[in-house]
Amino acid sequence: MSTSPLPTRLVVMGVAGCGKSSLGQQGAAALGLPLLEGDDFHSPANLAKMRGGVALSDDDRATWLDALAAELAQRPDGVVLTCSALKRRYRDRLRAAAPGLRFVFLQLTREQARERVAARPGHVFPVSLVDSQFEALEDPCGEPGVLALDATRPLVDLVAALADWVRRTPAPGEEMRA
Repeated sequence: MSTSPLPTRLVVMGVAGCGKSSLGQQGAAALGLPLLEGDDFHSPANLAKMRGGVALSDDDRATWLDALAAELAQRPDGVVLTCSALKRRYRDRLRAAAPGLRFVFLQLTREQARERVAARPGHVFPVSLVDSQFEALEDPCGEPGVLALDATRPLVDLVAALADWVRRTPAPGEEMRA
């Protein structure tokens, strides 16, 4: 039976404005892993909807999540993915594609998210959609392989917490491989 650790496949998740891209970039660099920006995999139709202030439905997200799951499956040596992963079934879809998948959940309040999104002129995601993200969010705390962090902490502290957690905590399913 193998005792080598599973590759690190990690999703940096949370609502718009929580800092997924910033932590994803720096966390991937700290772990020596490639980064996948989840937003890069949205269809032109999804991007148009968001730019127009229309929240995405589960149907809109289905092909996007399938694309992300395929990307995770194709990265057996590890990867960091940024993805809102708002609902448990979205996270489970990604977990099914990548055994041992972990999630870092960046938490902040609605007001903090609105302020941050408003400070990003020209971004695909408008402030008007922040509430829809909170309405869709199913808190992942308590699920296997989830680290919750206060998104308002300094980025350097978030990167250190992420890297320390990955290095010290077995991935889901890894505990049973010994």
